[in-house]
Amino acid sequence: MQYGHFDDAAREYVIDRPDTPKAWSNYLGSTEFGSIITNNAGGYSFYKSGGMGRFVRFRFNSIPMDQPGRYLYFRDHETKDFWSASWQPVGKPLDKYRSVCRHGTAYTVITSKYRGIESEVTYFVPLGRRFEVWKVRVTNTTRKKRTLSAFTYLEYAGNWSAIDDLLNIQYVQYTAQIKVVDGIIDHGTNIHIPEMPDQFKEKDQGRHTFQALVGAKVTGYDTDREMFLGPYRTYANPIAVEKGRCSNSLAYGDNPCGSLQTRLTLNPGQTREFLVIAGIGKAWEEGKNAVAEYSTPSRADEELEKIKTHWHAKLGAFSARTPDPELNSTINTWGIYNSLITFAWSRAASLIYSGIDRDGLGYRDTVQDFMGVFQSIPEETRERLELMITGQVSTGGAMPCVMPFDHSPGNEPAPREEEYRSDDSLWLFNAIPAYVRETGDTSFYGKVLPYSDRGEDTVFGHMKRAIRFSLERSGGHGLPCGLRADWNDCLRFGHHGESVFVALQLRLALKVYIETADFLGESGESQWAREALRTLDGNIQNHAWDGRWFMRGYRYDGMKFGSNECPEGKIFLNMQTWAVLSGAASPEQAESAMASVNERLATPYGLALCDPPFAETDYNIVRAALFNHGLKENAGIFVHTQGWAVMAECLLGHGDQAYRDLRAYLPAAFNKKAEIREIEPYVLCQSTHSKQSPKHGVSRIPWLSGSATWTYYAITQYMLGIQPEVEGLRIDPCIPKKWKGFTVERIFRGNKIRIRVENPNGVEKGVTRVVLNGETIEGNLIPVLKMKAGNDAVVTMG
Repeated sequence: MQYGHFDDAAREYVIDRPDTPKAWSNYLGSTEFGSIITNNAGGYSFYKSGGMGRFVRFRFNSIPMDQPGRYLYFRDHETKDFWSASWQPVGKPLDKYRSVCRHGTAYTVITSKYRGIESEVTYFVPLGRRFEVWKVRVTNTTRKKRTLSAFTYLEYAGNWSAIDDLLNIQYVQYTAQIKVVDGIIDHGTNIHIPEMPDQFKEKDQGRHTFQALVGAKVTGYDTDREMFLGPYRTYANPIAVEKGRCSNSLAYGDNPCGSLQTRLTLNPGQTREFLVIAGIGKAWEEGKNAVAEYSTPSRADEELEKIKTHWHAKLGAFSARTPDPELNSTINTWGIYNSLITFAWSRAASLIYSGIDRDGLGYRDTVQDFMGVFQSIPEETRERLELMITGQVSTGGAMPCVMPFDHSPGNEPAPREEEYRSDDSLWLFNAIPAYVRETGDTSFYGKVLPYSDRGEDTVFGHMKRAIRFSLERSGGHGLPCGLRADWNDCLRFGHHGESVFVALQLRLALKVYIETADFLGESGESQWAREALRTLDGNIQNHAWDGRWFMRGYRYDGMKFGSNECPEGKIFLNMQTWAVLSGAASPEQAESAMASVNERLATPYGLALCDPPFAETDYNIVRAALFNHGLKENAGIFVHTQGWAVMAECLLGHGDQAYRDLRAYLPAAFNKKAEIREIEPYVLCQSTHSKQSPKHGVSRIPWLSGSATWTYYAITQYMLGIQPEVEGLRIDPCIPKKWKGFTVERIFRGNKIRIRVENPNGVEKGVTRVVLNGETIEGNLIPVLKMKAGNDAVVTMG
């Protein structure tokens, strides 16, 4: 079933029918002021943090789903009929009500048609501002005059702390006080104690937000939720809307809300426009300033164009045209946009992540999230990368989470030994060289940055400390210990058990370190790492290869996991892909391991994380048994891992298989059968139900996932093969044999390069000729020194 389509020219996803299986969402704003909005105007807004700065209330996993939100109601004074500008929350019958939602890059437009009234509401956060704008257009398409009232609605928090607002009712029902100043709502919390702008994490402080109308006269208001909705009513039938008038209530404790009423008289064919502005600050200061700044609706149009230009420039660093239109939509808009949003918010704010349990920047997640966005925002990623490097502890391990608004390098308490995760700092060996290759900034290795707890070192020194951390915590087979957890939080091998996954990460780290040391002329460091690598390679071959695939690890007493000897969890996906990515596998082992993946883990909707599922294995180590069979870490399709499989197949030259693996889980491939995944067909997700589930193919936890960055990275650098290096761009595609070619436009260090790849003989991998600006280039590396402002390259595969 199809609910929408990709508008590639506008870089929008258009939802043609509003009754989607799940709420389909979008992000507005920035990490300073953020908002989440759905196709039915549900969602919430927050300042800096979804957990500590959420001033608009939202109920997660509620019934009806996706409520409350930022609503606009209309009431016809003649017929007394009322509806909402979005299909929900009123929910008029769809044979009489028409709604279309256009999700764009940091803006959303919801249009509706009902009984001769057309409305269009455009939601966005102006660049650099701490407020959101709703631009409203209302048109009378009938032949008679219509008199309407419009009512805004936001449900406010009693405290910006999400956990307090949702759970600590005996407190937050006594903290809100709302005033209306010159028609502007002032939502105050804890207003009788000081404001503490320099202490963001302090939840108990005076705070204010505002809501205003521009271009329409305020004829009434309500700021007490129960007065607006009425007893035993819902957002579908507020008593104020039903009666056609607000009661001018002022919340004093209890549940605050913000509704501004205005009266609209529309002649036949007439259109009225007005703005709703809601943001941070006092009504009589920031609110009045915002109203003055946006004195006309045309100003909103100007700011919206600035947002489109700003975001489209980020998306424009890489574009491609392949024989697959759905892949093109992913590459050119939604794959990179998804990666940029994940970079911005990590796992801290979505319709799933409430910010209560996962606020800030999780170390392992955030460092991986860099991989897909270096080409789009190199300066921002360098700043964030430096922040995360300063989250590394002087032991070489890392803080589990870095709070960007409250991080003090050199003064943070170090985790206890039992709190370290074994993989955290090893992700730096993916991110740091990726940044250097993209920018050519080799001086970055010499930049001195502090550790989180004490001391400082060069970036190169931080890298060595990360390697030593793993080497110093190795088990009886000479493989790194699992510590609190490796990448898989449901596997807890502990300080004496061993993780093959981390061993493969460590191998990649040593390989990167050797290459870096050689580049920097650090021969002693190179030699040290080569000896460590030689020892590790022997241990991997002797203790991790199981005959047809690589094992997952060892319990402290030597019990195997991920071995053919195991009754459950015989094979794990990550070990096979990372054995290829790290170079640990011999050519024969690599082919055998990936063949085993396709034989035992492949499903129509992606590759399972492991097989068979766990039920009887010691759950103190394999916590996956907490989940149903075929879900999440218990043999589910963990989408984060799928990009690694695509990358591994490309390294082996298996273009057809890589493409099959990609299409199996690519969201856009499900656009015409969206009822299978249920969630948005334009963004990646965390996990999908696997073959043991009766809901095989259903996907969950969209938007904020490492699957976004790794999928985009796999497509652009491994399948299309456009690989930045310090010296230039290497072109090394691995594509399906049936593709006759593709084109790419890439911005690389300020130079635009147009690349046409031709595949006349239908091969999957291999480049026979590269021509740059009419000159044949030896090999498949286009030197940056030969590039100019505009470049044309023709690449022939064979």
